[in-house]
Amino acid sequence: MRKRSLHRRAAAFGSVGALVTATLIAGAVTAPTAGASPATGHGKGQDREARGVAIAAERAAEAGIDWKDCPADWNLPKPIQCGWVTVPLDYAKPYGKQIKLAVDRIGNTGTQSERQGALIYNPGGPGGSGLRFPARVTAKNPVWAKTAKAYDFVGFDPRGVGKSAPISCVDPQEFVKAPKLDPVPDSEADKLAQRKLAREYAEGCYERSGEMLPHMTTPNTARDLDVIRAALGEKKLNYLGVSYGTYLGAVYGTLFPGHVRRMVVDSVVNPSRDKIWYQANLDQDVAFEKRWQDWQDWVAANDAVFHLGDTRAEVQDQWLKLRATAKKNPLGGVVGPAELLSFFQSAPYYDSAWVPVATVFSKYVAGDTQALVDAAAPDPSDTAGNAASENGNAVYTAVECADAKWPTNWRTWDRDNTRLHKDHPFLTWSNAWMNLPCSTWPVKQQTPLNVKTSKGLPPVLIVQSERDAATPYGGAVELHQRFKGSRLITERDAGSHGVTGLVNPCVNDRVDTYLLTGKVDTRDVTCAPHATPKP
Repeated sequence: MRKRSLHRRAAAFGSVGALVTATLIAGAVTAPTAGASPATGHGKGQDREARGVAIAAERAAEAGIDWKDCPADWNLPKPIQCGWVTVPLDYAKPYGKQIKLAVDRIGNTGTQSERQGALIYNPGGPGGSGLRFPARVTAKNPVWAKTAKAYDFVGFDPRGVGKSAPISCVDPQEFVKAPKLDPVPDSEADKLAQRKLAREYAEGCYERSGEMLPHMTTPNTARDLDVIRAALGEKKLNYLGVSYGTYLGAVYGTLFPGHVRRMVVDSVVNPSRDKIWYQANLDQDVAFEKRWQDWQDWVAANDAVFHLGDTRAEVQDQWLKLRATAKKNPLGGVVGPAELLSFFQSAPYYDSAWVPVATVFSKYVAGDTQALVDAAAPDPSDTAGNAASENGNAVYTAVECADAKWPTNWRTWDRDNTRLHKDHPFLTWSNAWMNLPCSTWPVKQQTPLNVKTSKGLPPVLIVQSERDAATPYGGAVELHQRFKGSRLITERDAGSHGVTGLVNPCVNDRVDTYLLTGKVDTRDVTCAPHATPKP
């Protein structure tokens, strides 16, 4: 999942703001028979899609990828190269309309004899672009130095994202207009206003991107991933997925178990059909409240630096005071409660945001309002960035809404979120409004895939922090139970979203060992937390 926000919908299911959700699609697909290539389901539709992906993969293997220097406006440094992979819009019609997926790569940094193939990455969302992944090599990121010796790093824009047949639901400049409505309703009228916006958003998605919407599903993205594998000339897939990328990996592993070589999933979406996606978002609200409190405790412990209070209650009072002020008179005319939440939610998401968010908050309390406006307000002049934000939000909504059936009765939403908000007010209503377009989604909603192990699936490495807000810990446990032979690395007493990119040798060394040798520990491992941020 990626961070979601008012004007930046989150990548991989984990974010907050105008709306919120996760992802999955194609109707009830069952696991493949032993030794099968693409999995075949029981239904005729699934059989057609299985044949379709086999046809598309064969074509892609023959065509390969015409690697060239990346277009200048993609802002990807040399020697990263870019190319395209063609896939069917509808895998049940492999000779029908085709779309092109943007891919990029950087070669392994070791010798030819050290090379083990391509490592393909998905950062989450749904709606996140993976094209920056090869830049970890050009930036000489030490966490990935050993893996980079053995693997080409390959990124891609999933269908509907960025350069890959992008979808849209609203004019980008309208999307970032601020201030938005306060996510926390004071009245039935407030709820009606939000319901109207959600319905209009769903209608806008259909008007602007209706042809794509039925096919914007996690199983289709997994099929795309297999075609990319074939286009790369790889017999088996090496994959790293974070946040929503873990669900994409889980679906791929279920559909194509014999095509997996190595798979690392980090910060795991709960793959249970009962969770995708409505309940998963409710679970997320509870986890966000806990991690928000963790951050407040840390701020209070560093009161000598931030002067926001030396107890969690005092820091919360400062937050509520700020929120009330912005509700009455938006800061700078553009930062209301919704924009504040978009900014502050990065703290429970990522430890790397703890110091920056607390610093801006501290400056505001000391009298510097402009610092907070600069940090939290959208930039109307950033047309490219706003278009990317709107596109990411559109994909996030489209995938989650198509992946699974959502409640259509408003009373269900109202009951569940009213109850949850009482003890978990930080994220609950914002998350509800972000997801509410799924209640009136204009195309068929599918039954989630039954994620499970089938013959041929090798050990999968699962990495998870105990107090992750965006993807609660139970998701990792659930996938661990479903993928027999998998190993779970738990980062104890930690909660940053996305563990594999942090400096924690207990985690980093095991990820390297797995990707380089395929070996996993004989049992699950619990690691001490990475270093706590220092102000």
